[in-house]
Amino acid sequence: GGQPRNVQPFSDEDASIETMSHCSGFSDPASFTEDGPEVDEEATQEDLEYKLKGFIDLTLDKSAKTRQAALESLKSAFSSKILYEFIMERRMTLTDSIERCIKKGKSDEQCAAAGLACLLCVQMGSGIESEEIFKTLGPVLKKIVCDGTASMQARQACATCLGICCFIVTDDITELYSTMECLENIFMKAYQRDRDTNGVSSAHNAMLHVSALLAWSLLLTICPMNEVKKKIEMHLHKLPSLLSCDDLNMRIAAGETLALLFELARETDADFFYEDMDLLTEKLRALATDGNKHRAKVDKRKQRSVFRDVLRAVEERDFPAEMVKFGPERMYIDCWVKKQTYETFKEILGSGMQYHLQSNDFLRNVFELGPPVMLDAATLKTMKISRFERHLYNSAAFKARTKARSKCRDKRADVGEFF
Repeated sequence: GGQPRNVQPFSDEDASIETMSHCSGFSDPASFTEDGPEVDEEATQEDLEYKLKGFIDLTLDKSAKTRQAALESLKSAFSSKILYEFIMERRMTLTDSIERCIKKGKSDEQCAAAGLACLLCVQMGSGIESEEIFKTLGPVLKKIVCDGTASMQARQACATCLGICCFIVTDDITELYSTMECLENIFMKAYQRDRDTNGVSSAHNAMLHVSALLAWSLLLTICPMNEVKKKIEMHLHKLPSLLSCDDLNMRIAAGETLALLFELARETDADFFYEDMDLLTEKLRALATDGNKHRAKVDKRKQRSVFRDVLRAVEERDFPAEMVKFGPERMYIDCWVKKQTYETFKEILGSGMQYHLQSNDFLRNVFELGPPVMLDAATLKTMKISRFERHLYNSAAFKARTKARSKCRDKRADVGEFF
């Protein structure tokens, strides 16, 4: 291998540049600066594209470290900006680079390449171009997922990527079923409670099973109703066994998938009846009130929070609605299908999720938000409070918080009597 090059990563400064090529009239309220100097958008766009071209070239470098750094920089750029036209011109080059890195790279490089493949499809949205990308990468991803000799982290990343890319691009129902079958073959091994055929504890593969299960459940949300019924009949009586798994993430994934299956089952059949409801609710209630001392407090809090919601969904058909704010808009997550979809894309976009909800046509279509809201600079300025007002608000909040804490910590405060 060659000597690793000094790759300058995609920085926050680059991310703050307004480089919207697909939706150039949009501007993020958070990036609007008061009384700031005018920025030459064309020059900054050219500067950013020059950097990104360099990163694309470095994905073919001889050094594995350089390739991985370039992939991570591209991921950062793709998650924080809409670069539709730039990517459209280079989608074949990017696809070839990702395919090469997944096939020949080591674990970390494979994970970075799989993450970039997800973001590439998110940027391109559903269309012929994305289908071509998936036709190239789909078989490679499936091969890694099913390869028992591959790194566990790489298999996990490829399982997630396979589910997300299939969700975005596929209009072919046979491809959808084929991808789901591939993921099913992975997580169904978790049903074997004790040990797998190699004599290795199933806990070793827990994270791979979790990724495959979550990717499969995402694809289930876009299946035809007759297929949904088949999958519910196949898995609903098996999934509760995973609630006793030693791995916290596996228990949570199984619980959330159960809530999703019950929601879909009741949509397809209003009179849906589950035979072992009493036993299932007993298990869920135990997890929602778990107080085992051998578990970490953080894990117990997380588990109890999740399973309270799952229990309400299964027993009372209720969902605790959440509100997501992004710019001037609001979105309500009011069902498990929407929650599953939102959490999946939030996982891969990270801090760029709000930005993409505002301006990514594909995501806005998924969540039925309509076309992007265009705001001019004058409107943005009226929405943004002044520095002085923000300072006053923060000072008042700080004083109130300090006062409240001091009162609670005062030794003279009435703390009751002890016998």
